[in-house]
Amino acid sequence: MPTRPPARLFLDRAPSPIGELLLASDAEGMLRAVDFHDFEPRMLRLLGLHYGAVALEPGAAPTATRVALAAYFEGDLTALTAIPWTTGGTAFQQAVWRALGDVAAGTTLTYAALALRIGKPAAVRAVGAANGANPLSIVVPCHRLVGANGALTGYGGGVERKAWLLAHEGARPRG
Repeated sequence: MPTRPPARLFLDRAPSPIGELLLASDAEGMLRAVDFHDFEPRMLRLLGLHYGAVALEPGAAPTATRVALAAYFEGDLTALTAIPWTTGGTAFQQAVWRALGDVAAGTTLTYAALALRIGKPAAVRAVGAANGANPLSIVVPCHRLVGANGALTGYGGGVERKAWLLAHEGARPRG
């Protein structure tokens, strides 16, 4: 469901085994974006697309968000489901992102299979584009999508991080 632009966004940073995470949250404690420190321009671009000109102010992410992320990286693969999030985006993007949330940790799905799940079997490329525009890296698990032959394909945080995340979750994609 589309959401209205936040009046304020707060930027926090959190450690992870694969690089510092940038966490953008709103005043209500909803996570609006997650990305890696070396992809900050990408995160800012996606936030701009979803909300227009919104300045990021320094501020702590909700404790529950930080705790859930730490628990995920420590091996509790279900911890991310406890993080409250919302984001802008088209109705189609929202459908893709909701469906991504249903892809269980330790599994992968092809772009075509996700397109089928959302009732748009011919929209494989559009699913890929929506996946690439996901502002909530890791939390909305776009890393769980793989190519038609099971090979790793692009990931906003880099294919090496995608491989690490899938291995962390116990998934065994080819590639």
